[in-house]
Amino acid sequence: MRIRAAVLRERGGAFKIEDVDLAEPSSGEVLVEIAGTGFCHTDVLARTEGFMAEPPLIVGHEGAGVVVGVGPDVVDLEVGTPVVLSFDHCGRCDACVDGHPAYCGTFWGRNMTGRSRRKGNRVVDVDGAPVAGRWFGQSSFASHAVVSARSAVPVADDLPLELLGPLGCGVLTGAGSVFHVLEVRPGTAMAVYGAGAVGLSAVMAAAVSGAGQIIAVDRHQARLELALELGATDVVHVPDSAGAEREITSRVRALTDGGTHTSLDTTGVVAVILSAVEALRPRGVLGLVSAASSDIVLPPDALAIGKTVTGILEGDAVPRVLIPRLVNLWRQGRLPFDRLIRTYPMSDINQAETDAASGATIKPVLVPGRNP
Repeated sequence: MRIRAAVLRERGGAFKIEDVDLAEPSSGEVLVEIAGTGFCHTDVLARTEGFMAEPPLIVGHEGAGVVVGVGPDVVDLEVGTPVVLSFDHCGRCDACVDGHPAYCGTFWGRNMTGRSRRKGNRVVDVDGAPVAGRWFGQSSFASHAVVSARSAVPVADDLPLELLGPLGCGVLTGAGSVFHVLEVRPGTAMAVYGAGAVGLSAVMAAAVSGAGQIIAVDRHQARLELALELGATDVVHVPDSAGAEREITSRVRALTDGGTHTSLDTTGVVAVILSAVEALRPRGVLGLVSAASSDIVLPPDALAIGKTVTGILEGDAVPRVLIPRLVNLWRQGRLPFDRLIRTYPMSDINQAETDAASGATIKPVLVPGRNP
């Protein structure tokens, strides 16, 4: 079928809104009309020279919409079902069967290449040339997407569907890291480094978990003020100057009387990560959800007192379990993720990317059906 999509033709070029042809859903797949899709930092990885996904490419991996077509062998979704789309996984490997689909043995090929595992081209442009259209199993910077039914999480039809896409990755990652990996306990001290969409989702989740102290660390004062409104008890403003990260450890340790029990880094900045490790108390745990900007070299005794540094993908979540729980928390007013969102027409995708990069917008959400 003919659809509209934001196509990245060149790594350093602008997104272009184009007509493309999308193949019909095959076995185990559904066709979703996109109501809204979040713009995430991960979506610009394809701009990196040498990255495994190559233009021309349709990215977008935080989609939400309505099922408008169902392929063979789909048993639990039907036309008209509202869904939130999350990452792709095989459902059969040890990690998937054990309840850890983010560590699926085929995760990278399914999610980070933009290529389909099926024969033939899933998406072609108007000249018949192939366009990579399987980013995170969805490529939802488009009016429609074909996805595995496993990746589509049904939700109630009374929800603001165009705003729900970030539940599939950014909010899922921040909250899931707190709930599933760090297992934040009531009364404990936690620090969140980076107050973007993932970090602020972690702040809200830590508040839900009953953390006694939640410290948000960021360069943007406005984001720190929002963090306080969303559940942070303290904030550390990092000046935008060289070497400012060195102050973080002493300030966090002073606030916590000896260091944090848990921490989450969303920045990928090595100096910040090293500060976060230092600011942990004995047996503290630091989770990393962003790829580091370069090698992380720890002092020889950095982990000698039982500290743990662990990588986290997608909050180690099972989307069909966690997303409905996040919706329930939102209904209760305990996880107001919608406060992070600013919506843009899909045609304004390049402005949304600029605003996300500058920090002007925490979580842009693109709405295909909206005109400028």
